[in-house]
Amino acid sequence: MPRSTPSTLPARRRPTVKGRAAATENALIREILSIQVEYVDSEEFHRPGAERRLFDEAPSVRPPDVTWYRPLMDPVGTATIKPVRSKESIVLTAAEERTIFLQYNYARFRVRRMQEQIKSPHPGVRQRQELLRWYGQAQRLRHQIAESNLALVLAMSKRIRLGDMEFGDLISEGNMALLRSIDKFDVGRGFKFSTYSCRAILKAFSRHGGKHLRYQQRFGITYDPEFERSNYPEDRRAEELRDSADEVKHLVLGNHADLTEVEREVIHHRFRIGPGEAAGLRYERPRTLAQVGKLIGLTKERVRQIQNKALRKLRFAVEERSLPRHDMEPEITRGYMSTN
Repeated sequence: MPRSTPSTLPARRRPTVKGRAAATENALIREILSIQVEYVDSEEFHRPGAERRLFDEAPSVRPPDVTWYRPLMDPVGTATIKPVRSKESIVLTAAEERTIFLQYNYARFRVRRMQEQIKSPHPGVRQRQELLRWYGQAQRLRHQIAESNLALVLAMSKRIRLGDMEFGDLISEGNMALLRSIDKFDVGRGFKFSTYSCRAILKAFSRHGGKHLRYQQRFGITYDPEFERSNYPEDRRAEELRDSADEVKHLVLGNHADLTEVEREVIHHRFRIGPGEAAGLRYERPRTLAQVGKLIGLTKERVRQIQNKALRKLRFAVEERSLPRHDMEPEITRGYMSTN
């Protein structure tokens, strides 16, 4: 059998624009059928000619003007041009609210009926078009209602104290509460939407404040961007080492550890700590045990013993400075002094 060459292999076709649109539509339909769409029922939906009365014969609702809202959400200094706000009011009247909420819930009602009627995961063309039409209508109306009532979130945010809460987080919580209110509001009860949604927004602010307070109680350190970019642990460790070295130099130069002349000389040659430190003189590189032994006429092992004894004295002196002498155990003190 002849071996296939790259020229004889079938070319892989790239999806066309139409194919990508069909794939997106199929994914959206599967998503709609997988969720249970809720709606607020009304007697108007079950009467003959409901669609004609609610959409064709109902007065049109004016679209909201939200050009004033976006600059408020932009970071400080990013908005270069201040938009001109329209003089038309964006507050809906009671009749407009009734019309748009009935349309919104009727669209969700039709989507729910389509979900109950469609039993196959691959509905027909007509059912697909009907389902997408009512779902898109519901989403558009929900978006319009939310934009018409954005001012409620800002108005409610002025009634509470922000404290150290972020303004953007607070507005986000209010907007989510506004969307939940849209889904649950029953216009048939005769109340204004603002009466229902304002309480829901304030309650969302209260929940957010409680969560923020509990977070602060558990994690007391506030976030600091400079702290994230700093090398704090290493800098802190280096500072502690410098402080410890300065304290040891002070003990050696003042002979507060009762070192003998030989011990001071060994420490001086091994660690370059001596009288020249107080005068600001710079020493050469520290010498090895063998080099120090040649200088003072002792063996390498004897120099190591003297060095360790001097270091124990210095360590004891450091502990004495940090812990009062009467707090230390007498047995430990007598045992240490007996070894010297």
